[in-house]
Amino acid sequence: MSIEHNEKYIFEAEWYDKIACILKKFYLYYYPFDNTVELFDIKTRKTFLRRTKCEGIQAKDFYVGATVAIFSRSIRITDYADSTTRTKLQTKMQKTFAIIKPTVVGKLGEILKYIVASHFHVANIKMVKLTQEQATDLYKDKEEANIAYIVNYLTSGPIVALELLGDHAITHWQELMGPEDPNEAIAKAPSSLRACYGKDNIHNAVYGSDSEEVAEKELQCFFPNPKTSKKGPANTATLENCTCCIIRPHAVQAKLTGNIIDDVQKAGYTISAVQKFVVNPFDAEEFLEVYKGVLPDYAAMVGELQSGPCIVMEIKHKDDKYDVQGEFRKLCGPMDPDIARQIRPDTLRAKYGKTKVQNAVHCSDLPEDGILEVEYFFKILDNS
Repeated sequence: MSIEHNEKYIFEAEWYDKIACILKKFYLYYYPFDNTVELFDIKTRKTFLRRTKCEGIQAKDFYVGATVAIFSRSIRITDYADSTTRTKLQTKMQKTFAIIKPTVVGKLGEILKYIVASHFHVANIKMVKLTQEQATDLYKDKEEANIAYIVNYLTSGPIVALELLGDHAITHWQELMGPEDPNEAIAKAPSSLRACYGKDNIHNAVYGSDSEEVAEKELQCFFPNPKTSKKGPANTATLENCTCCIIRPHAVQAKLTGNIIDDVQKAGYTISAVQKFVVNPFDAEEFLEVYKGVLPDYAAMVGELQSGPCIVMEIKHKDDKYDVQGEFRKLCGPMDPDIARQIRPDTLRAKYGKTKVQNAVHCSDLPEDGILEVEYFFKILDNS
C-alpha cells in the first residue's frame, strides 16, 4: 500500500533542556513517506523544527514511551496526539513484556536473534536480579499451583527483562513462546522458544504478559517512566574483574544486537549486566573525553553515541585470572573495520562495523578503564 506524501503520525512529546532547566513540550509529526519530522512547541504555539529529514530514525522508532534522538536532542514520546495515530499504531506497534529466565540467560544472543527474526522490535532491555517479593508480585494474579517453585527459580540468578514491540505483539509473543509445558511445546509448536530451550513447567525459558493491561503494568514495574520517582529492579553490574562493551546506535538500529551478543557469549564471555541507554550530548562528551585531542574522529564519535539508543554490557570471564579487558579488546578488533576485515576477519568490528566511527562496538581500551566505564553507565547514568 502506497504512502501519501503528507500522511503523518502525530505524538505528544517532551525534551528537557538542561541548560535552561526547562521541560519543553511538543507535538511531534512523523512523515513515513520520506522519513521526515517536524516539532511544534505547544507553549509558544510556534514551529520549533520545520519538516526536515533526520538521519538515523525509522518508523519503528516512533511509539509511546520511546526516546528519539532528533539533532542531538533526546525527545521522549509521551502519548498519541490524535485518534488517527492511535488507531493506526496501537495494534501495529503494540507493546508486550517478556522475561528471559535464569537458565537461558547464557543463550541471550541466540534468543534475541530469534525474536528479531520473528518481526519484533526490542524497545528496551535490562538484566536484573529479582527479589522474592518482586518475583511473587509477578505471579500474584495468576493461578499457579507451583508458585513457590517458580519464585525460587526466578530468583536463582539474573533474568533479562524485555519490552517488545510488534503487530499484535501480545498474541504473537504468546505463540512464539509456545505452551508452558516444554513437552507439550515440542509436540504442538516444535520451533517455539519453550520447545527449544525449556526443560519442564518451572524451567520453561521465557515469560510473557497475557493481556494489554498486564503488559502495561509489568512494563511500568520494570521500565518505569523516568519522570516518576518510581524505580525498577536494580541492574546486575558487579563492578569488578570486568570490561565494558557498548553496541553503538547504528548497530542497534541495524538489528545487530542479538548477533553481537551471541558472538560474545560463544567466545566464552559472560554478560553480567546489560541495559539500553539513550545518551545525551553532555554525557557522550564526558564519557569519550579521554579521546579528545587524541583521535581526529572524536567529534564524530560523540555524535554517533548520542544519535540513538545504545546497548551497554558488563563483560566478565569465568576465570578470574583471565585478562578480560585485553582479550575482549582483541575480540572487538581494530577500530577501522576495513583493516579489521583484512587482518582480523572474525572480530566484531570486521563482521558488523561500517566505518571507523560506526564500527559496531566500543570496548575499554585500557585495563583501568574497564570498571570505570561500566561504573559510568550502571552506577552514574542508570536512574531506572
